[in-house]
Amino acid sequence: MQTFHVSGGGSNSVEEAVSGRSEQEFQDLLRRLELALEASRIGVWEHDLSQEEVLWDLQMHELYQTGRTNRKVPSSIWLDALHPGDVKRAIAEFDGAVARKGFYNSQFRIILPSGEVRYLRSRAHFYEGLNGQPSFIGAEWDVTADVLLNRELTDQKAVAEARAIALEQSRARIEHAADHDYLTGLPNRRYFDRRLAELRADPAVTTLAVLHIDLDCFKQINDKWGHAAGDVTLQNAAGRISGAISANDMVARIGGDEFVVVLVDIDTADELRSIAEDILWRLRRDIRFGHDMLRVGASIGAAWSAIEGAGNLLADSDVALYQAKKLGRNRVEFFTPKLQSDLQTERQLAEELRLALIRNEIVPFYQIQVDARSRRIVGLEALARWWHPDKGLLAPGVFLKVAEEYGLTAEIDAAILNRVLFDRTTWALQGLTPPRIAVNISASRLADPRLIDRLEALNIPRHTIAFELIETIFLDDPDDKVLANIDEIKRMGIEIEIDDFGSGHASLIGLVKLKPKRLKIDRQLVTAIAASDEQRRLVVSIVEIARALNVEVIAEGVETEDHARLLARAGCDGLQGYAIGYPSSASEISVLLASVQRPDLHRASGNTQGDATPIEYAGRQSAHS
Repeated sequence: MQTFHVSGGGSNSVEEAVSGRSEQEFQDLLRRLELALEASRIGVWEHDLSQEEVLWDLQMHELYQTGRTNRKVPSSIWLDALHPGDVKRAIAEFDGAVARKGFYNSQFRIILPSGEVRYLRSRAHFYEGLNGQPSFIGAEWDVTADVLLNRELTDQKAVAEARAIALEQSRARIEHAADHDYLTGLPNRRYFDRRLAELRADPAVTTLAVLHIDLDCFKQINDKWGHAAGDVTLQNAAGRISGAISANDMVARIGGDEFVVVLVDIDTADELRSIAEDILWRLRRDIRFGHDMLRVGASIGAAWSAIEGAGNLLADSDVALYQAKKLGRNRVEFFTPKLQSDLQTERQLAEELRLALIRNEIVPFYQIQVDARSRRIVGLEALARWWHPDKGLLAPGVFLKVAEEYGLTAEIDAAILNRVLFDRTTWALQGLTPPRIAVNISASRLADPRLIDRLEALNIPRHTIAFELIETIFLDDPDDKVLANIDEIKRMGIEIEIDDFGSGHASLIGLVKLKPKRLKIDRQLVTAIAASDEQRRLVVSIVEIARALNVEVIAEGVETEDHARLLARAGCDGLQGYAIGYPSSASEISVLLASVQRPDLHRASGNTQGDATPIEYAGRQSAHS
C-alpha cells in the first residue's frame, strides 16, 4: 500500500490528500474482506484459462493444506487433490461452465496430504480480462460438516423409514395372527364373526348358509399317533374344506377340531346339501402320516336362511351338528325348529338332573340275582332311578342318555354307589346279610385319576361290591390309566363284571386283559334261547369260554321258567330278569331278604311270603320298569 503525504497550500496537495484517503478506505475494505474470508474459511481463486496457472489466496492453501503461501500455483494442484471418485464429474462440471461461459457450481471431495478426505463447495463466475482473455473468479469453502450431518440425517431418516415399515409389517402380522389360526392359516372365530356380520349387512347378499363341521375320531388320532398327527389331520382338513367352496365363501377354524363354512347366495337346500356332502366325502379320505394312514370323518350341521333371518345361523348350525353327532356321526343334518325345541328340552332335563344329584333324588332300585340251580339269592344289581318331584319315579331310559351327552354319568355312578353303601349298612343294622351288590361304572369314571382316592375314602368292605362295566366298547384298547385303576379296584376287594357280553362290544381280548370275576350274557341272546338251537349253542360256547378263563357267568333277561331251566342246563352260574325279580326299592329288598334269611321271624309277624321261591315271589312284586 502506498502512503501519500499532504503538503501545504496548493490544489495538487488537496487532490493528493483525497486520493490518499480513498486508497486508505479501499485498503481497509480489502483487509476487512480478507478477515471475513479468513474467519469463514473461504478461499478465493482466479483462473485465466489461457494460462496453466491459478491464483490462490492463503485460505485456499489452508483448505488444501499445501503448506505454501505463493499466490500463483500450477493448475494441476487442483486436479491432483481431487478424490479419484469425483475427478470425472468435477472436470465435466468445470468444462460445462467454460462452454457456457456462465456460472460454475460444484461440490467434490479432495484428499489432503495427510490422507483425510474433505468435502469442498466451489462457485465461480466467468468473465473476460482486460485483453479479452476468458477467466473465472470464484471461492471455495469446506462443507464436510454439512455433508456428514446431511448424511447422518439421511441415514437416520432411512432408519426411521425402515422402522416404520417394520412396524407396519409387524402390525400387519399381529393383525393377521389375531384374525387367523396359527396352524391352518384359516380365519379364526373372531374374523368369522366379523365377516358374517359384514355379509349380513351387505345389500347385495340374498341368502347365507353356515356349515358347522366337527371331525370324527380326532381324539383317537391324537391319543394313538400323537399331536403331530393331529396337526397334520387339521391341516389336511382345512385344505380339503377350502377346496370345496368358492372364492366368495369362507372357511374358519373356530375350535380344536371344529370348522365353520359360510356360503353366500345359496339358491336351494339341495345345493347346500350337495356342498356339505362333497365336504363330507373329501374328509372321509385317509390322510398319510409317515408310513401310516389316518382315518377321519366328519359330522356336519347345516343352517340356511334368507339374509333377513340370518342372525342365528351359527347357533342353528351348532344345533344341527349336535343332532348329527347324536345320530351316529359321519353325516349331514339340517337345522329345523323342532331340533331347537328338542335341544331345549334336553338341556332343561340336564339342568334338572344336575339339581337331582344335589338333592339326592337319584336312588338305586335293586334286581336280584339267583343261583341257577338252587335259586337262592346270590347278588343284587343296583339300577339308577330318579324320584322326580313332579313326574314321580323315572326309569333310566328317560335320563341316562341325556346324562351321557352332558357328562353326568360319573356323578350318577358316584351317587348310586354312595346310596348302595348306605342301604347295605341299613340292612346290616336290621340283622340281615346283604348279598354282593353290582354297581354300574362308566368308562369316564374309570379314567378319573382321582377315582382310587375317592373309593378308598369310602372304606368299602372287601368282596361286597362289584363294578359292572357298561361301556365295554373300549375294552379292546383301554389306556394305561384305565387298566391301572382297574387293578387298584381289584386290590381293594371290589370285583369286576362285564355287562352285555355277546352284544358285539366286549371281546375275548378285552376279557383276557381285564380278567373279570364274572360276565353277563346279553339279554338279546337269552331271549331267543327257548326257540333257537343256534342261540342255545352260542350261549353254551360263551359259558365254555368263561369256564376256560375261570370267569363266572350270569344270564340277564330271564323272562320265563323255560329260560331259567335252559340257562341252568347250559352251565350259567346265575340268573337275572323279570322271571326272577323286578327292580325294587331298598325297603322292598329289605322285606325280601328278611323273608329269605329270617323266615321264622317273618312268619311270626304274619307274613308268609318267606315260604315262596324267588320266582314265585317275583310274581307278587310291583312291576317297576
